[in-house]
Amino acid sequence: MRPPTPSASWLASMRAATRALRHRNYQLFFFGQGTSLIGTWMQRVALGWLVYRITGSEWLLGVVGFSSQILAFLVAPFAGVMADRVSRRPLMVATQTLAMVQAFVLAWLTLTGDVAVWHIIVLSTLLGLVNAVDIPVRQSFVVEMLESREDLPNAIALNSSLVNGARLIGPSVAGLLIAATGEGVCFLLNGVSFLAVIAALLAMKVKPPPRAARQAHVLHNLWEGLAYAYGFEPMRAILILLASVSVMGMSYGVLMPVIAKDVLHGGPRALGFLTACAGVGALMGAALLAPRRTVRGLGRVIAMAATVSGISLIAFSLSQNLWASAAVMVVTGLGQMIQTASSNTLLQTIADDDKRGRVMGFYTVSFMGVGPFGSLLAGALAARLGAATTIAIGGCGSILAALYFASKLPRLGRLVHPVYVSKGIVPAPDSPGTGQPAPPEHLML
Repeated sequence: MRPPTPSASWLASMRAATRALRHRNYQLFFFGQGTSLIGTWMQRVALGWLVYRITGSEWLLGVVGFSSQILAFLVAPFAGVMADRVSRRPLMVATQTLAMVQAFVLAWLTLTGDVAVWHIIVLSTLLGLVNAVDIPVRQSFVVEMLESREDLPNAIALNSSLVNGARLIGPSVAGLLIAATGEGVCFLLNGVSFLAVIAALLAMKVKPPPRAARQAHVLHNLWEGLAYAYGFEPMRAILILLASVSVMGMSYGVLMPVIAKDVLHGGPRALGFLTACAGVGALMGAALLAPRRTVRGLGRVIAMAATVSGISLIAFSLSQNLWASAAVMVVTGLGQMIQTASSNTLLQTIADDDKRGRVMGFYTVSFMGVGPFGSLLAGALAARLGAATTIAIGGCGSILAALYFASKLPRLGRLVHPVYVSKGIVPAPDSPGTGQPAPPEHLML
């Protein structure tokens, strides 16, 4: 048999890396959400620059970051219960519509020159409420868009590539627009971009799965989900590491305007460039994860990724040069994306179908809900110690959390092995003739 040509091998690799796109519903979601996320990243960069421009306060940057995420800590668990009880698509249409309205209001206030810090805090809080409902619903909705659950890891990796591809484009465009026209146009374009994802959701043909959680009281469902997610040690360890890195390692984002302006002596273009570089790294991370066909070994990947992102944050805090900072941001984005996407994939894979929404609710708390405390802490520390020192402290904390998680991997692997067997991810010990032998139980995670 003639060996495959390089072009044929490349095409085969591309098909494997994008196999979730063969599902029509996921195709619609991918392109609609991709358009919307570019606008979302434009708004994030423009909002941080607007706050620092009109206040000059690191503390208020932290307050705005806190207000935009704190409700995820309180609301996301209930949103996860809701995702297990009702149809998810109408909920997503509602959340995307409300986010669009928020962007248009912010654009109107900014373009008319009437915007004040209290407006930004109130609107950020409202958007945080919308996102607190949207994220667990959207994450658990992914499986409904796929006709084959074998494509779930690929779909999650492609979702991450969407977020971070937009993170590459959106901040770069925002930096140019802020310099040319001001922040208001970024908010306006973000509002328009939501039309794409709303249209995609309405065009889908989805058959929602039965909701077993509907029969019980909401609080009973919530407690059941909490006991399930934190009672199983592998889930608990993944969630705690994610929360630790969110507090210590991801709060650098609220201090980026300070670094861009005061340390690197740049403007909005420098801020957009640095944020885009983190997006480049994250996109590279998504590309590395997309071809994976198994979740085995993702625990070790999570530990390494969190360690790498912590080291890169320390390097970023020491840099005084824009290009060196940009290169380090690529590594930071790669490490953090691989950790979060791998955590998402593992949690969704080992979760029971009737509890997936609640597990994603607690994932949202760990990824986004505890972030406000990190933002507030980062703002307070930066006001006393400086932005660079605060970022270095966060990097050290991320490394320590990752090392602790890594030390528990052998035990976690043994605990998760029966789950992998029950879901057909690895063969049962007595299964004959399954090809390559499965790795030892302690290496499962």
